[in-house]
Amino acid sequence: MNILTLSLKRKYFDEILAGTKTHEYREVRPSNTKKYVHLLCEGKFYEDDDTAFDDVSSDSPVEVVAKKYDAIKFYTGAYSGKRPYMLVEVKDAEAIIMTDQNGDDLYLQDGNGEEYLAVTVDYS
Repeated sequence: MNILTLSLKRKYFDEILAGTKTHEYREVRPSNTKKYVHLLCEGKFYEDDDTAFDDVSSDSPVEVVAKKYDAIKFYTGAYSGKRPYMLVEVKDAEAIIMTDQNGDDLYLQDGNGEEYLAVTVDYS
């Protein structure tokens, strides 16, 4: 079983436990890209820093795809000692490319001034 581990504030943990919150969103940043998404090009999956991806033609369309997980293990509380957790089945995961008011892909900058595509993953 492929399990993603995430930490939540108690409020959101309780909402998921009660069934009132059915989606969890995570922002994809350069530091966590491998955890949340793959790049799909010419029928193959690549990691963001995969050197084999360098051999792909620049004309080939690239799709950002959410990594598939069977479940999410949600933790809440302090990082020391025993923490409450629950294991929740993932029904679907979708990578959503954020856009600006004109419908163009949105790019953000990391702490080093490098631009990256703004993507959010929606787990249901």
